[in-house]
Amino acid sequence: MKQFEGKSLEEVYLLATTEFECSITELYIEVIQQPSKGFLGFGRKTAMIAVSYEKEKTQVLKKEETYKKSNIKIEDVSKKLEKIEKKSSPVIKPTKKQHVKLEKKEEIFDNFYSKDKAPELSNLIVKKDKNDVIEDVKQKVNHLFADTCYEINEINVDFYDDETLYIEFSGKDSALLIGKEGYRYKALSYILFNWINEKYNLMLRLEVAEFLKNQEESIYNYLGPVIVTINEVGTFKTKPLDGILVHIALKRLREEFPDKYVAVKTNIKGDKYVLVNEYRSKQQ
Repeated sequence: MKQFEGKSLEEVYLLATTEFECSITELYIEVIQQPSKGFLGFGRKTAMIAVSYEKEKTQVLKKEETYKKSNIKIEDVSKKLEKIEKKSSPVIKPTKKQHVKLEKKEEIFDNFYSKDKAPELSNLIVKKDKNDVIEDVKQKVNHLFADTCYEINEINVDFYDDETLYIEFSGKDSALLIGKEGYRYKALSYILFNWINEKYNLMLRLEVAEFLKNQEESIYNYLGPVIVTINEVGTFKTKPLDGILVHIALKRLREEFPDKYVAVKTNIKGDKYVLVNEYRSKQQ
């Protein structure tokens, strides 16, 4: 097994998939250490995982998984998704070996909420009827979380728009799925997005205990005066934004300024922000 270390689980998952050149669903991942911001810089911890490639394993541990209410392991969700897909889908062997170029992390999570650029997919993808897609995804995602001890309602699945599937988790314990302040939200989004985008060629909008709704309301309030400033001076750089906020801000500003250059940037401290300038309009 190989070990990877980074600032967040998303970063080490990306390092692992790059190293093995495969989907995250093909990896066996053991979380050694959860990341922690600490307090005033003290006690800060990085994310650490141990990873092995599924196809290289010679033995399978026949051990019943025990789910604890205080923590849900994302790697267990990933493995279970793969098993469900293998049981319900026929094996199709492509005639030629296909190489998929791994996108940067900013581009992957940008795709969750933007239809501007979808990743290139295999020719094996076939568009299905919307009702068939909804029923198929609903059945599998509910089966995926049926064995946990979390008290959640039946997971809602519907179309948000023609290119985006909407999945909603609700119920008494639904917030526990993503943890305090939603630090597991992006990891859960990453896993579900990989599956849905590869199988159905659709984008994903994930709602867990109204987390996304609250985050959108917060960032929209912040962007109100920002949009006014951009209209006046033409350029702007947002404050550093955490987690999903940077991608919500990116989508909102691209909608508001389609003729400007709007992109996620990272400063020397590793903080992400959205930059808006006149680059595109000057090039036209």
